Amino acid sequence: MSQHSIFDIAGPIMVGPSSSHTAGACKIGQFARALFHGTPKKVTFYLHGSFGEVYHGHATDRALLGGVMKFKTRDERMKESFDIANQHKLEFHFVIKNLGEQYHPNTVKIVLENIHTKMSVIGSSIGGGMIKIVKINEIDVNLKGRAGRFESLVIGHEKKHNLIERLKDAIEQLKGIEVVETQTSTFNGKAISILSLQGRRIILPEVLELEKMEGVEFVRSLHKLEKE
Repeated sequence: MSQHSIFDIAGPIMVGPSSSHTAGACKIGQFARALFHGTPKKVTFYLHGSFGEVYHGHATDRALLGGVMKFKTRDERMKESFDIANQHKLEFHFVIKNLGEQYHPNTVKIVLENIHTKMSVIGSSIGGGMIKIVKINEIDVNLKGRAGRFESLVIGHEKKHNLIERLKDAIEQLKGIEVVETQTSTFNGKAISILSLQGRRIILPEVLELEKMEGVEFVRSLHKLEKE
């Protein structure tokens, strides 16, 4: 008989009403922001399928925007994400758009911009707080994650033998942190990995040390990090 936790059945700890339309949406927003270099000044959300149909009633819009601002899925500030974005002068737009029949109904394309750069991510919320990232800057990838259950690091790195194992070893040498899931997707000769962590929260100085490892280009958290 398979083993299931209450989380697997009921979804993540979150601000409701829906794990697919709020927690999953928040996680996609977090992922896009983690990959973006610098602070975005403008973000456009292209809402596909049911995301475009029910985003007002299910607070998908607030969750996506909250994720881009690195709010956790359970952050009560999610309800005020429009006002908070305006306070930080983050321009945001929601556009209903058919991205294509190949995509899951709960899909969004997020375009982040500032005066220096522009980047896009396409992600789907596939149920129970699970998400799948399928495109980064129009390049196909396949990365999955679970909103709310684990802390997550997004790592850009070279395709070097044993690099991920060395990263995992370095993280697990930090007291109180365990790597429980690892996924890697490669494109253009590079790789992006998601490492899911449990235990205590990793802090900013520890992440900066990981970035110093040979072959690592960046290490980003899906939520704001404490300095100590």
